[in-house]
Amino acid sequence: MARYVVRLRQDVERWVSNGLIDTGTAGKLLADAESRDRQGFGSGTVLAMMAALLLGAAILIFVAANWEAFPRLLRVGALFSVIAGGYVGGAIFRSRGHGVIGEALWIVAAAAFGGSLALIGQMYHISGDESAAMLTWCAATALAAIVLRSGPLTVAAVGIIDAWLAGLLTGGLFSFSHVATPHLFLPVAAVLFAISYWTQSGTARHLILLSVIAYASWLVVDGNIVENGFVMACVSAGLFAVAHVAPREVDNIVRLGGRLPVHALIGFLVAMALLQIELEGEDTFAVAAAVTLAGIVAAIVLQGRTSRGLRWIAYLAFALELCLIYGVTMGTMLGTAGFFLFAAVLLGLLAVIILRLEKRMGQTRTDGGRA
Repeated sequence: MARYVVRLRQDVERWVSNGLIDTGTAGKLLADAESRDRQGFGSGTVLAMMAALLLGAAILIFVAANWEAFPRLLRVGALFSVIAGGYVGGAIFRSRGHGVIGEALWIVAAAAFGGSLALIGQMYHISGDESAAMLTWCAATALAAIVLRSGPLTVAAVGIIDAWLAGLLTGGLFSFSHVATPHLFLPVAAVLFAISYWTQSGTARHLILLSVIAYASWLVVDGNIVENGFVMACVSAGLFAVAHVAPREVDNIVRLGGRLPVHALIGFLVAMALLQIELEGEDTFAVAAAVTLAGIVAAIVLQGRTSRGLRWIAYLAFALELCLIYGVTMGTMLGTAGFFLFAAVLLGLLAVIILRLEKRMGQTRTDGGRA
């Protein structure tokens, strides 16, 4: 966002010098952009949230290290004091105009609640498992996000459910139980996505979509890779097409700032990569590779002009796709020399297409500015 404000300031100065707008309008435009920039996740906000997490961790570690030295009632009181102090103190700071400090204290309180679940459960020998504890932690954080209308708490709730999902899929945090099924992730993600509208957290929505892509990738690998990968690629391509045909209508629903095509492209690329790895050594690999390259070019042609991030993802995907094709076909269909010849021709053609597209984009912007 900060880069946007810098570019806008430069554009506004040029517009004023060219007589397109007056200084009063210029000041209002810059003031609005800067106010929105302060509301977003700037560097200061990120650092404040990291400091809050470290502070919460330090408090919990201190309490855990001296756990046996405290009377039982004092233990519970200390934990609840940290939680209550974080939420109440955050509300006070936010009401006085110190939004970043308030949000940071709420993050401390949410982190303290998660630690309290483990410590109190251990103290009173409450039955349960890590999975149920993390789901409870996520639910409590989401509830706090609703009550306080906090974007950072919404992001924290998404991070907790992502950690829960990663723990289930990798087995690194806890094992499967009667309440721990990865498929529970979808309804939880849907609820958090709905909460993000209330808390106005676009960051949470982006994280949820990336998490859904990761979940879909696991479904592909866990089942029939060819069939599931094909479905994932088609769904991603369909979302891209819908977002391209009706961008305003779609963004009014998902509210991602026009970035749904980026997520759709990532989903498509991941699905096609899994397909190609599965089809290695088969004749259909060439078809999958051709479809992937065609999808990359189509993404650049259709959405490259409006999204710089999408262009860079497409360029990187093209380079990685060439490496994948080389790794699979070297010594088989094409041979090393033949592959480099094929890649050079293909890359040259794509470069010509991209250069012409970017030149046309530049001419379009110039003509629009003159108009």
